[in-house]
Amino acid sequence: MIDIRPLTIVSFEAMTEAFNDAFSDYDIPANYSVEYLTNLVRRRGYRPDLAAGAFDGERLIGFVFNCLDGEDAYNSGTGVVISHRRQGLARQLMQRSIDTLPAKRYTLEVIETNHRAIALYRSLGFEEQRRFQCWTFSTSEETNAKELANVDLDVIASHAGMPLSWQNSLASIGRARESHVVLGDDRGAIVFFPQTGDVPLLAVRRDARRQGIGSSLLHAAATRSAKPLRIMNIDDRAQDIAAFLTAVGAKPLVRQIEMVKQL
Repeated sequence: MIDIRPLTIVSFEAMTEAFNDAFSDYDIPANYSVEYLTNLVRRRGYRPDLAAGAFDGERLIGFVFNCLDGEDAYNSGTGVVISHRRQGLARQLMQRSIDTLPAKRYTLEVIETNHRAIALYRSLGFEEQRRFQCWTFSTSEETNAKELANVDLDVIASHAGMPLSWQNSLASIGRARESHVVLGDDRGAIVFFPQTGDVPLLAVRRDARRQGIGSSLLHAAATRSAKPLRIMNIDDRAQDIAAFLTAVGAKPLVRQIEMVKQL
């Protein structure tokens, strides 16, 4: 008998085990540490009382990691372990989330090639909002950039030219328990997490572009990062950013679709 209930007393160890199983055969197979998954979902506003889990006995075999920020909810991951797929569990978990979330909007992202998940979300009333590009970058080039303190991230974000995705938002950066670094100056800056390589924000003032500032920032961050940089959820409409990332040698990772349902 499969039981559907919140994740209020579920450990991050159990969550990580289920997550890695559920995403082991995806375009980007998951092999997350407990620390990484814990920091990731907390940064996005994770609410275990609003998250939904499917349990076979005491084993977590399906999940929706729901997050909340005011009137907006965010799905930080939906998955079912391989041994329990094709039983309608993802639909049940999503429907429970839709029925119980105290929000007006519910946002998620899905990999563009995951046609089965896209069809499920559309059948539940989600509509495509935007398409995102995701990139990875590493370098052996040593580049210096000024580390900033007491920086106004709102100013940096204003240079991006496009609304930031949920996981790259300033609220998300502010919720992070792991430390981030800001490099740059008033012409442009990069925000990144040295332990994981996550880059939620890289922006250069419009009148300072095409001067090598963005390239220098990216190289400087890469030399300080313990892992290759991951530049996630770049709005597809920002063609200048895609052209820049290609020019500096970044590699495309996956493409995602942002989908939203009004609750």
